[in-house]
Amino acid sequence: MEKKIGFIGLGSMGLNMAKNLVEQGYHLQVYNRTGSKADALDQKSITKCKTPAEAAEGVQAVITMLADDDAVKEVVLGENGILKSLQRNSVHISMSTISPDTVAELAKKHDETGSRYVAAPVFGRPEAAAAKKIWICISGSQQAKDIAKPILECLGQGIHDFGEKANGANVVKIAGNFMIMASLEMMAEAYTMAEKNGLDRLKVAEFFGSTLFSAQIFQNYGKTIANKQYMPVGFSAKLGLKDAQLAFKLSQQSETPMPFVSTIHGRLLSAVAKGWSETDWAEAISRGVTEDAGV
Repeated sequence: MEKKIGFIGLGSMGLNMAKNLVEQGYHLQVYNRTGSKADALDQKSITKCKTPAEAAEGVQAVITMLADDDAVKEVVLGENGILKSLQRNSVHISMSTISPDTVAELAKKHDETGSRYVAAPVFGRPEAAAAKKIWICISGSQQAKDIAKPILECLGQGIHDFGEKANGANVVKIAGNFMIMASLEMMAEAYTMAEKNGLDRLKVAEFFGSTLFSAQIFQNYGKTIANKQYMPVGFSAKLGLKDAQLAFKLSQQSETPMPFVSTIHGRLLSAVAKGWSETDWAEAISRGVTEDAGV
């Protein structure tokens, strides 16, 4: 029996995820705003759709992997959104990094139409998505998660469940992206200080990445920042700023003092104002630090 699902959003992450699903035998009803992106997929394993509603028609699950809250809302609630066609008890697997408020709103709309919403944001860059090495956080009703998990198992190296409250996984995602951005700032400041004091910043980064901070984030991004080599772009400064804004909003709503959020937000806002929107977020943060230091 053919395994058929909807797939919406073929950006740098989504395209790699779609390829992995095709390799696992899924037939994808694909929608992307720029339709030519689907040309990179095996044409025998996809059906190109003209609207999100068409992509969600007649399937048990539809995945969305989109840039921000507005894009997800339009795909779900718009005139040709998936709620127009998603059948009862079918599942929307939302893998975008969006605000918990938006998740709560969308989950409610799905409940009203008899469909189900599962939050499944991911950690990992495009190359990790291609290698099925992303980490997936998940939250939502148990029935919906049971449908989503076999699909998600084709995409990553682990699925971590954060309960039945629909937006739990998105809180984790926002917290995690804040921690990454704070780490980028910290490394950029430390390695720039080392450079200004006559040391080889790469040697310093290699030392910390293999001793006190022997974690992937410090090893991989540490080398990137130390070498000042930021291509190819894995995650843009523009999207980083969006995530910093999400973290700031959530901290205010929950009355959680997070002074580093303001630092990161200011750094990325400055980068976007300088025209660096499409540079990697590591470059945006690190260039800001080194320019401030005059190196």
